[in-house]
Amino acid sequence: MSLTEIKSAVRELSPKELAELAAFILKQDNVAWTRQIQDDAAGGKLDFLFDEADRERSAG
Repeated sequence: MSLTEIKSAVRELSPKELAELAAFILKQDNVAWTRQIQDDAAGGKLDFLFDEADRERSAG
């Protein structure tokens, strides 16, 4: 199914179905975001943030 077909099908949903779909998409987006943050942290991409937090904590 193409994105164009999905968009067309979404236009046909009832308000209740649209709300359910929106909640589902939000949940999927949160899962993907969490996974990306975990991957970035494991790969060292966020080390600068941890270092900054340590400096601020030490400075009071």
